[in-house]
Amino acid sequence: MLSRRTIDISFTGSAGQSFGAFIPQGLTLHLVGDANDYVGKGLSGGRIVIHPHPTAPFEPGENTIAGNVIGYGATSGELFLRGKVGERFCVRNSGAHAVVEGVGDHGCEYMTGGRVAVLGPVGRNFGAGMSGGIAYLLDLDPSLINHELVELNQLDDIDALELFELITKHVVHTDSTKGRELLATWAASVTRFTKVIPRDYKKVLEIEADALSRGEDPMLAIMSRI
Repeated sequence: MLSRRTIDISFTGSAGQSFGAFIPQGLTLHLVGDANDYVGKGLSGGRIVIHPHPTAPFEPGENTIAGNVIGYGATSGELFLRGKVGERFCVRNSGAHAVVEGVGDHGCEYMTGGRVAVLGPVGRNFGAGMSGGIAYLLDLDPSLINHELVELNQLDDIDALELFELITKHVVHTDSTKGRELLATWAASVTRFTKVIPRDYKKVLEIEADALSRGEDPMLAIMSRI
């Protein structure tokens, strides 16, 4: 039987539009350099890693590593980007997990699933139309959030563990300085993150957890209470 991760391909330089679009489970693309718009468009189970060359004469977390509309329509898989990206990050993401070090305006717009961790600043109108999934944002200015569908929460123990694992993977794959610093002082770092979650999605998760604790079918419980 083939392993889940069977093909790893490494690149050096600048990638054009739609790098890693639609790649499936089992394929990892590792880019040392930078990329244009639509990285991971329709990502379908694969993994994409992008970071600058180790000798790059700038701080990666303070510079742009990829363009706009990264992870558009992704359904599953992983994105690890050591640096900032442009606008509309993870728009319509329905299941991929992504870690990035800063995003522009309209992040996670219309997102329906997955997990996103932003280890840096976000632009305005974050979470507009977001109906599923969870985002973990560092040192958040609440005025940048579109509050129509989402709410802001502190992280619980499960969230903290999930975020720790996401950042650990980010460090493993990108050697992120920001990620290492956060992990090195985790007890303090975790308190700097805010959980962005759609209100209705949060309600569904609570009903599901309650049903499982009672030994009931979570789907039936959700259907009877929504």
